[in-house]
Amino acid sequence: EVQLQASGGGLVQAGGSLRLSCAATGFTFDDYVIGWVRQAPGKEREGVSSFGTDNGRTYYADSVKGRFTISNDNAKNTVYLQMNSLKSEDTAVYYCAALYGGSWSRQPRPHEYDYWGQGTLVTVSS
Repeated sequence: EVQLQASGGGLVQAGGSLRLSCAATGFTFDDYVIGWVRQAPGKEREGVSSFGTDNGRTYYADSVKGRFTISNDNAKNTVYLQMNSLKSEDTAVYYCAALYGGSWSRQPRPHEYDYWGQGTLVTVSS
């Protein structure tokens, strides 16, 4: 059974940093795209970043480019999202998600993911 476990959220002041982790069980990262999607209160889900394990491509939403970095540790079957220079508008529930197959030339849209973790809350105080 494919499971994704997100962790690392919390309360941080604007300008601070957090690192989110997404631990995957039930599958290995080969041939998967792993991504981070967030949902702020009253807003639709937004793709934040993704990583393609087959082509190594990474994608970022314009709103987080230069501040967030996605990385993976295959030995631990874990994907990370390092978030620096956090802003109040980054406040959201962050989900890790996965989809199988394909060499994506863009970041998948939230509805295109097949599997979802439970989400971790990030709150940035101004």
